[in-house]
Amino acid sequence: MSIRNIAIIAHVDHGKTTLVDQLLRQSGTFRDNQQVVERVMDSNDLEKERGITILAKPTSVDWVDDAGVHTRINIIDTPGHADFGGEVERILSMVDGVVLLVDAAEGPLPQTKFVTSKALALGLKPIVLINKVDRSDGRPEEVHIEAFDLFAALGATDEQLDFPCIFASARQGWAAEDLNAPDARDNGLKPLFAKIISHFPEPAALHDGSENEPFAMLVTTIESDPYLGRILTGKIEKGTVKTNMNVQVLRMEGGVVERGRISKVLAFRGIQRIPVEEASAGDIIAIAGLTQGTVADTICDASVTEPLKALPIDPPTLSITVSINDSPLAGREGSKVQSRVIRDRLMREAESNVAIRVSDSEGGDAFDVAGRGELQLGVLIETMRRDGFELGISRPRVLFREDDKGNRLEPIEEATIDVDDEFTGVVIEKMSSRKGELVDMRPTGAGKTRIIFHCPSRGLIGYHGEFLTDTRGTGVMNRIFHAYEPYRGEIEGRRNGVLISTGDGEAVPYGLWYIEERGTLFISPGEKVYRGMIIGENARPDDLDVNPLKAKQLTNIRTTSKDEAVRLTPPRPLTLEQAIAYIEADELVEVTPKSIRLRKRYLDPNERKRFARAG
Repeated sequence: MSIRNIAIIAHVDHGKTTLVDQLLRQSGTFRDNQQVVERVMDSNDLEKERGITILAKPTSVDWVDDAGVHTRINIIDTPGHADFGGEVERILSMVDGVVLLVDAAEGPLPQTKFVTSKALALGLKPIVLINKVDRSDGRPEEVHIEAFDLFAALGATDEQLDFPCIFASARQGWAAEDLNAPDARDNGLKPLFAKIISHFPEPAALHDGSENEPFAMLVTTIESDPYLGRILTGKIEKGTVKTNMNVQVLRMEGGVVERGRISKVLAFRGIQRIPVEEASAGDIIAIAGLTQGTVADTICDASVTEPLKALPIDPPTLSITVSINDSPLAGREGSKVQSRVIRDRLMREAESNVAIRVSDSEGGDAFDVAGRGELQLGVLIETMRRDGFELGISRPRVLFREDDKGNRLEPIEEATIDVDDEFTGVVIEKMSSRKGELVDMRPTGAGKTRIIFHCPSRGLIGYHGEFLTDTRGTGVMNRIFHAYEPYRGEIEGRRNGVLISTGDGEAVPYGLWYIEERGTLFISPGEKVYRGMIIGENARPDDLDVNPLKAKQLTNIRTTSKDEAVRLTPPRPLTLEQAIAYIEADELVEVTPKSIRLRKRYLDPNERKRFARAG
């Protein structure tokens, strides 16, 4: 049987997972009467809720062409958001070609540029698939030219520039090389299957004699199973692996890490992992039975002495401090509150996710967690709170560097912003105040403009909510790491102060009614509050201590003014990402399985004043 190993890469929400659904269906992986949910590859609860892919996941389809030739196509569905780029970088080492998905209306966007540059640098052959050509605002021919220009700008070779282009509607389940052909929509995804088999090569291991060498496999992903333990996934580079085979684990810096026996060899068949007795070079498999092996390690025969080379991963650019929850309400909603338990969970995450780094902070009860962006760190914290953890989270801070001369460097991001023409002025003004440099600005039709900025990462922290307000929810902003550049100076922080509770108890409607005129509330009546907890945003720049527990004084005198009704404006609740981006350096986000609260780092007002004078 012939094998093809491919990855599907694209910007977020351009249709990768929907395309994989249709490839699985039309290859006969599912029975005709089988009920299958949409976006079957997004199996994680957070992936289903947010509608994005977070983890790279392999699957496979068996395709029989018109001549009866049987081909197994191993497909890896990759994340589209730049924050999860570490997942993309790892899995590209397993494949021999990439299908680059581009939206027929939006064209190539920042994440398209990021993943394409990684694939081209590895020498992978691409197929460009222009998806959603059925959109009313689709412009497939223009997008085809934009894709070619992107490849040229990224330094693609002549062979890579000679890429085939497929036009498709993944949702409707058809693809065609010629969009104007009369039968363009009649052949389903057969033209795409045919192009994958003809354009992409078989794994080199099937032809260069690697099958006959001692077994070696590079681990690219790791997960935990309650029955099988650690499951390590990768592509077999050399030899054959069998169940119950004795192997060793080699690490690039550490030599032999572990010697053990493989208890299970799992092959990907459709959306399932099926136990098999053996697998050979070129195939993508998962292995169980080892306890120490992790991502970037080499699992191999005892006779192998040199580990396989792993691709370097781009470093993190953003960091937060995760600490125990020491608020007065600690331990009431979560079951995992000890620093030891939090540390173990973070270390497990760092082991499986190479784009995250965890280190102990100076105090001992807190941990510095560095990652690619706010979304990646937010997803980690959200996963932990659902597992029963209670945490204190600091404001994100960027990771600075120094050049050879000792000058300070900071991470700069490329922000691509699509807005209605009427909002371009306010967006340029806000981005300029955050030290953003205007790189490009051009109309995209239908009354919209695309603006590209190079802006410091610290200037974009917390800006997205303000951006949506300024553009009345119509603007779209995509960000991606650009480079480390000289420090651009101080950036103005949050302009408004906060409303801070002065007491412990449950918020009273009457008390909140009086506080409401001072600013915007984050809480509702009946919610538990404590001294030092942030309950709202002040309309002025300074912080204000308020009493949300103030009750109405009852008397036996009845007058119109005494009996006025309490009508409260609905509060402005903050999501986890909004809360983390909103706080300042002297504030924390208290995260529990049921609540997200904002608080001052020092709850006592006298202590806050003392540290403010000292700092």
